Order: sequence, then C-alpha cells, then structure tokens
Amino acid sequence: MVWFAGMLKRAGVVVVLLLAAVVNFSPALADEGFPFGTEMTLDVGRQPGSKRIPNIEIGDAGEVVLELWCKGGKGQFSVAGNTVIFVAGEMENRSCPPDRAQADDDLIAALADAATWKRQGDFVSFVGAKTLRFRVNTN
Repeated sequence: MVWFAGMLKRAGVVVVLLLAAVVNFSPALADEGFPFGTEMTLDVGRQPGSKRIPNIEIGDAGEVVLELWCKGGKGQFSVAGNTVIFVAGEMENRSCPPDRAQADDDLIAALADAATWKRQGDFVSFVGAKTLRFRVNTN
C-alpha cells in the first residue's frame, strides 16, 4: 500500500510539471495564431514618389481597415484553421496617379485570391496565385 501511495505522489508531481510546461509555452503558441486585433504593413519598398506603404488593421472579429498606396477602405477576413477568405468592401477613390490606383487594385485582388495564410514570427503571408507578406506592427 505504501508503494502505491508513493507511485501516486510521483504521478501527481509529473502531472504538475507537465501542466506548468504547457502554461509556460501557451503564449508562444498564441503568437502563431491569426493576427486579430493587430495592424500589419505590407513587406515591400516604397513606390517612387510616394511615402506610403500599404497597411491593414484587423479587428478582433476580422473586420479590416485598409490604407493602400492611394485608396482606402474596409473589408472582412474570415479564418478557419489555415484557410482565409478576404472580402473587400467599398474603396474610397482618392486622387492619385493611375499606376498607384492599379497597384491598389492588384493588391486587393491578391488578398481576395488568397486561400491560405501562415504566420512565422512577426510575418504573416497570404497565399494565393501571388503571396503577400505583411509584418505585424509590434510598437
């Protein structure tokens, strides 16, 4: 009987250690989830003559505010596992050169075409016919 009680005590210690390990690693796992509630900037250089770089702000429910090279607007992300669907809302057409307006349209189309997403640290990629890589703003 004493032998059985000792074995139960050791099993309890192992369970406590395993739970402590899981709790310690939980934040790292959470960092790899979809970046709801964050702002991200497209991982590209500036266009000639422009100081802007496209960014998207994703709300906790997937609602999106887009600020592109020229246009701005809203949209919505729906996420299930590594599958993603982006639906653009109405975009505000601002006065801008045709090449920037076309770049905005291409970016919106690439986001809408993305079927999957992946996160690696502070970078989130939306993968479709074209892969878009965004950096999560951490400041």
